[in-house]
Formats: sequence, structure tokens, C-alpha cells
Amino acid sequence: MKVYGKTLDVATRGFSDIVDISDEVRSAVSDSGVGNGMVSVTVTGSTASISTIEYEPALVEDMKELLEKLVPSDGMSRHSRTWGDDNGFSHMRATLMGCSIVLPVVNGMIMTGTWQQVVLIDHDNRKRNRKIRIQVLGE
Repeated sequence: MKVYGKTLDVATRGFSDIVDISDEVRSAVSDSGVGNGMVSVTVTGSTASISTIEYEPALVEDMKELLEKLVPSDGMSRHSRTWGDDNGFSHMRATLMGCSIVLPVVNGMIMTGTWQQVVLIDHDNRKRNRKIRIQVLGE
């Protein structure tokens, strides 16, 4: 059994900025030498998410619009009132979406659909530098 890990630093713009990290995940799987197993992709912090999407401009904008409707950035939150940082919405969005995903690795490749990319979504209300941990486990 092999375990391989890699940490990425990704600069984001906030407000549910969506960044395609598929190439970095595929590269980590390749570097790991794992043929069959799993890859976990996790972002640290409580205001960002990891997910998959067809990463194309119209759908990226649709997703941002949906998140704004579900959890408006100008909505009242007790967190924002308590801490004065006006980012309660970003915590709620991140909680709804989750901070990590696990994908199967088969024959040295992550199992994703043709149009499915792995993405980081930074929900915070400012630019950030995010740390993403990619952990590959298998043989």
C-alpha cells in the first residue's frame, strides 16, 4: 500500500471564485505511482469547498448565481454580526458544499467523466491563498 501527498497553494478572488485544479490532481496521481486506489482532495479553512463541475464559463457563472440565490452574500448572519467580518454567508456555503471529495483511481487515472473537472470554490468575501491537500492511497 502506498500513500502519497502533495499540498497546493492556490490564489483566489473570493465570492465563490471557481478554480479548475484537475491538472494538479491528475499530476499528483501520476507522481504517486499508484495504479489503483483513491485520491482525496481537501481544502483547509471553513470558507472554501472542493467539488466537481463541467468547468466552462457559462456553467461557472450559473453556479455562482445559484450560490448567491441559496445563500445571499448580503444576507444577515449572526456570525457576521458577532465578528464584524461580513462573511457568514461564506461559512454557510462551504458547509453546504463540503471541504473535500474522494475519487477512485483506476489504472493510474482519476475516474471522472469527460466533462467533469475537480474545482476549488472559494466562498470568502476577499482574496485568499488556499492550501489544498491531495492524498493518494493505493497500490
